[in-house]
Amino acid sequence: MGIRRIGRHLLEHRWRVRRIFPPQALARIEQAIRAGEATHSGQVRFVVEGALDGAPLFRNQPARERALDIFSQLRIWDTAHNNGVLIYLLLADHDFEIVADRGIDSSVGHDGWERICQEMESDFRAGDFERGVIKGVEAVSRELATHFPRQAGGPNELPDAPVVM
Repeated sequence: MGIRRIGRHLLEHRWRVRRIFPPQALARIEQAIRAGEATHSGQVRFVVEGALDGAPLFRNQPARERALDIFSQLRIWDTAHNNGVLIYLLLADHDFEIVADRGIDSSVGHDGWERICQEMESDFRAGDFERGVIKGVEAVSRELATHFPRQAGGPNELPDAPVVM
């Protein structure tokens, strides 16, 4: 475990998350998730975490592993068609991950998720996190609409609101 990483995480404050994702930005992201889910039967969740603390930090948990934990905690894996997708952003590490359940992952594959990540990354590098997340939500929704089109009257299995940790 690197001292620089610990320092970044200890110095990262929740105010930075609120500055980058004020309530209006989170509302627009929620709206993008809701609009996308109107076109498919999948479930999209967005989680932003300013920094790790406690056990995840001192275990030196990588962003990918943390995203998998959150995917499980939020029960994104528990959708009827195994088509839940998590977009996870860890600000202190300047890292983000897309975690997809096996139903959609088998259709999109590593290259498809990597392409979406590259589209998001250009906005993140420019400091436009909201736009990057919305682009990611829209791209994930296009994939879900292709492979899991919306059935009339299908339930919304998970909340659409972004989670700030």
